Parts: sequence; C-alpha cells; structure tokens
Amino acid sequence: MAPITLTDEALMLEFQAGSRAAFEELYSRYHGRLYGFFRRRLNGDQRAEDLTQDTFVALIRAVEHYERRALLRTYLYGIAMNLLLAERRKRAKDGPALEEITEPSAHADSDAVLWIRQALQKLDESERDILMLREYEQLSYAEIGALLELPVNTVRSRLFRARMALRKQLDPGRELNETAAAGAPHETARLTRAEGEAI
Repeated sequence: MAPITLTDEALMLEFQAGSRAAFEELYSRYHGRLYGFFRRRLNGDQRAEDLTQDTFVALIRAVEHYERRALLRTYLYGIAMNLLLAERRKRAKDGPALEEITEPSAHADSDAVLWIRQALQKLDESERDILMLREYEQLSYAEIGALLELPVNTVRSRLFRARMALRKQLDPGRELNETAAAGAPHETARLTRAEGEAI
C-alpha cells in the first residue's frame, strides 16, 4: 500500500507542532520552485539561492503564527514576492553589480528560451510578474489575486494584456502584417476604383 501523501497545509501544521520531517518535506517540495522563481527574475544563481534560503528562514520564523486560511504555496510565494520586491528596491538604490549584468547562464539555453527571456525583459515589471506567476509558477487566478491583492477579474484582464504585450514582443512583424492585412481590402478597392476610373 502506497504511503499517504500529506497536503502542504497538513505538513505545515505538523511542522508547527514540531516535526522536522514535515519541514524537510516542504523544503524538498518547494526549494526548486522557489529557486526557479528567483532565478527567472534575477541575474545570478547565487542571489537566487540566497533568497530561496531567506524564504524558508522567514517561514521558520513565522511558523507559530501560521493559520490555515489559504494554500501554503500562496503563503510561500507571498514571502518570496516580498523578498523579491525588497531586492529590486535595493538594486534600484545601489545599481546592479557588473557581474550580475554580464553573468552567463549556468547551462546553455536554446535560442527559443533566450528569445522568450528577452521578450519578457522588455515587458513592464507588473506585466512580467503576473505572467510569470501564471505561466511559470502555475498559480491559479485566485492565488495570484490573493498574492497581489487584486480581484480575480482584474487578474484575468491584466493577464490578457500581459499576454498580448508578450505576443507583440515575440512577433512584432505580426502586428504590422495584421494592420497591413486590415488595410489591404481598402487599398485594393481604391486601386480598383482608380483603375476603373482610368478606363
């Protein structure tokens, strides 16, 4: 018989009651996800790892006050988002270090991955954040709403706008082609009329 897999929330309650094994299981489940969250948003493997560890330290410190009102992953990403915002404020104040700007990826990325990453970097920060929470972190609309303190309908509309902005960055020629195609019948009609008039 397969062992029963506890939910994140049940593990958190066990951790709250003093179970080290419960914390280790949560760490195992979320370390990679949180590392990816920071790595995609910051240049630098080491800083991403530091902030991942800081997220778990914050979880340990807050364990006594944890209440099962929302999904634990929303709670964890809330901590991570606060740490990310603090990091962004610090970088804006200090300016990014040279090695953070020029650091190459730890592994070779495909052209498609680099293309998407560059397009994401061109989006407004708010568009990029909401899109990445949905597409990379796989959070539901309700979870994103809870995390960003937005109504679900606002999340939907902002995600739509962010996807359109990303699409425009990935295929700028498409918009020109669509505009040209939309104008083409009028242009053709005008040419036909002109030709007819000439005859």
